[in-house]
This record gives sequence, C-alpha cells and structure tokens, in this order.
Amino acid sequence: MIMQSPWMFAGIGGDLAQMGRETAERFGVDAPHLIAQCLSFSVLAFALYRFAYKPVLAVLEERRQRIAEGLANAEKIKQDLAGAQAKAQDIIGQAGQQAARLIEEARAAAAKVQEQEAQKAIATAQAIVDKARQATEAEHARMLAELRHEVGRLVVATTAKVTGKILTLEDQQRLAEETSRELAA
Repeated sequence: MIMQSPWMFAGIGGDLAQMGRETAERFGVDAPHLIAQCLSFSVLAFALYRFAYKPVLAVLEERRQRIAEGLANAEKIKQDLAGAQAKAQDIIGQAGQQAARLIEEARAAAAKVQEQEAQKAIATAQAIVDKARQATEAEHARMLAELRHEVGRLVVATTAKVTGKILTLEDQQRLAEETSRELAA
C-alpha cells in the first residue's frame, strides 16, 4: 500500500492539472495575456515601491522622529519648568526669611532709637530741673540778701526810733552788719 501512494498521487495530480486547465478555459484565462499582466503588475509594483512607497515611508519616519523630538523637548521643558518652580519657591523662601530678618532689624533699630530719644528726653528734663533748681536757689539767695538788707534797714530804723537819736552812717553800717551776721548764723 505504501508503494501505491506515489502512483496514486501522480494520478490525482494529473487529474487536478486537467481540471485546472478546463477551469481556466471556462473563465477565459489566456496564458500569454496572463504573463503580460503579471509582468505589467511587477513593473507597476516596482515603480510604486521605488517612487511612491519609499518616499512616503521616509516622510513618515521623519515625522515620527520629529514627534519623538517634540515629546522629548516637551518632557525637557516640563522638567525645566519644575526646576524653575522649585527655584522660584526657594527664592521666595529666602526673600521671606530676609524680609523677616530686615523687619526684626528695623524693630531693633526703632527700639534703640526710641531708647536714645527717651534718654535724650530724660537728660533734657533733668537739665530743665537743674536749671530750675539753680534759678530757685539764685532767687532764694537774692531774696535772702534782700531780706537781710531789709531787716538790717528795719533794725536801724527801729533802733533810731527806740533810742531817739539819729544814727550816723557808720552806726547804721555796723548795726546792719551785726544783724546780717546774726541772721546768717
């Protein structure tokens, strides 16, 4: 049975070939025209591949590369933007710290100026008090001198009236000096 298989396939192959020819004739397939059409199709396919398909593929590849570059640039820009935002946050933080430090320095300077002005006001007030005290003491001394002088004059006048005699200028001076010594003690 194994031996009969090749013969059997040969018979079947011949039958298939005959059936193919008959089918081709029924559909009107003509061998010379079929070969010419196959040759024309091959030339057209080659021309389309060379002049249309290859350039279209090149344009598509170039476009794919530009899109990839654009995506890469967008990612780089996104990273740069994130870095710039981080830098901006750092700068804002530093500016806030510096502003707080400047405000604190300004407060300290204002307190120092306020203290200095208070010291100046105290010194000015003390100077006014000292001047007033000196003026009061000078006025007191002047009034005491006037009082001594007046008391001396009154003593001389009273002595003159009591004694009933007119005192000389020397007597008046002596009485005034004695009275002044008595009042000073």
